[in-house]
Amino acid sequence: MKLVTYRSGVEAAARLGLCHGDQVVDVAALAASQGESLPDTMLGLIDAGQAGLNALRRLMDRVGDALPAGTATALANVTLLAPIPRPRKNVFGIGLNYTEHVAESAKTLDTNPDLPREPVVFSKPPTSVIGPGEPILHDSSMTKQLDWEVELAAIIGTRAKRVSRAEALQHVFGYSVMIDVSARDNRRAGQWIFSKGMDSYAPFGPCIVTADEIPDPHALDLWLTVNGVEKQRSNTAKMLFKVDELIADISRGITLEPGDIIATGTPEGVGAGRDPQEWMWPGDVIVACVEGVGTLRHPVVDSTPSGS
Repeated sequence: MKLVTYRSGVEAAARLGLCHGDQVVDVAALAASQGESLPDTMLGLIDAGQAGLNALRRLMDRVGDALPAGTATALANVTLLAPIPRPRKNVFGIGLNYTEHVAESAKTLDTNPDLPREPVVFSKPPTSVIGPGEPILHDSSMTKQLDWEVELAAIIGTRAKRVSRAEALQHVFGYSVMIDVSARDNRRAGQWIFSKGMDSYAPFGPCIVTADEIPDPHALDLWLTVNGVEKQRSNTAKMLFKVDELIADISRGITLEPGDIIATGTPEGVGAGRDPQEWMWPGDVIVACVEGVGTLRHPVVDSTPSGS
């Protein structure tokens, strides 16, 4: 299933939806039409666990294409938001998780040229998350080295504490796309959270594809373009630390909870690794895609305070 958070109008409340062809089905409204109850938010559905997903599947099997009146809206007529508009916790970011990206980063960002022996973990605050189509903010008083990174995001479905690799993927609710925006000139004494955590630096969406539809998260092409020119193209098979390894590693010391997001790292082709280096500027359009999951498209806009 492809699940979204959407608004049907400017003033409308955010709703949980299920993509069905060219329509978005209001999950809570569908359930109510059948005398049942399901959550109206993504976090609510994640909290409902497998029972919630099973109930939604049964409802869709029951109604088929004969969707009850008032339960569906044309996808073209809604505004998609980040699937989880306000995560409960910081997004877990993973640095240096593709071999070629380790090499390009060592040349230009003073990172260690050796392959990491364990995952490099940082975080992005909830306020950095934006939904499909929202602008990436470029404040030239803060950065002149704004960079792109396309990533597969894994969303945790059930509490994971000290789990093994063998059981780790059982804790995944689904997968999405994230662009890890990075202000390369804002790394502070080796700390990345300010560089990667400013407002709008975590474009996220357009949907969450449930884990049952992605049997192998390590066989997905992913790519990114800037103004229509391809900058990144790789496959998640090239991850140094696979999704199960990341979950097992993080959960050794930090309990992963329903709704937590892990951005699993980016392949080579970032702006900092190019010769000459390239950066995002106001007027640019960034498009990022993960095979089988979805595509994000974001304009870069000037947010520099007047007088700066």
